[in-house]
Amino acid sequence: MTQYTKRAFIAGLAALAATPALAQNKTTGTTFVRVPTFGVEDQARIKRATAYLQALSAASGRFEQTDSRGRVTSGQWWLQRPGKIRFEYDAPYSVLVVADGKNVNMWDPRLKSFDQYPLSFTPLSLFLSKQIRLDQGVIVTEVTRTTDGFRLKARDRRKDVEGAITMTFRDQAGKLTLGDWTVVDAQGKSTRVNLLTLNTAASLKPSLFVLNKPSGSRN
Repeated sequence: MTQYTKRAFIAGLAALAATPALAQNKTTGTTFVRVPTFGVEDQARIKRATAYLQALSAASGRFEQTDSRGRVTSGQWWLQRPGKIRFEYDAPYSVLVVADGKNVNMWDPRLKSFDQYPLSFTPLSLFLSKQIRLDQGVIVTEVTRTTDGFRLKARDRRKDVEGAITMTFRDQAGKLTLGDWTVVDAQGKSTRVNLLTLNTAASLKPSLFVLNKPSGSRN
């Protein structure tokens, strides 16, 4: 797996929170993007989305990911908030990405490559945190109605951080569901993750969120 592919996997899967896919410019000082003023209906949508994500404590399902080159991959995902998520790619890639509460671990069995990133340095830290906020470090910049729900576009509030994430929520009979998310990085490259299925649960097996460095790994 190339370094580009690794970045695409991490960016796409972690895109729920936005930050790591947003590239920071090396500028002096930090200025902030002005928080938009939304109407009452759009404010209500932002509030509903935040409450929905906050209440999503345990879930699993299938996903399909499309990167900027048009390559499509798919697999299974599991989530246990706070702090834990697992993405298991189908063959032939068979890559595992697991957040265990402290780190995001990535294992590529074909290359015998193991990588580890502090969870706090990835966008997953926002989505997996105990308290989800879309009005502080990451802010909503656009709200768009769709035929079956709405989309929220968000970015880092700092002007020296580029890129954006768009999350699509479906509203069926008053029940909100996260449908997909798309990250556009500082180079304008997009990665979309479509949640084919989303099944909530009371809890999941703790073993799902354990990924130790395999013996014989190259790094």
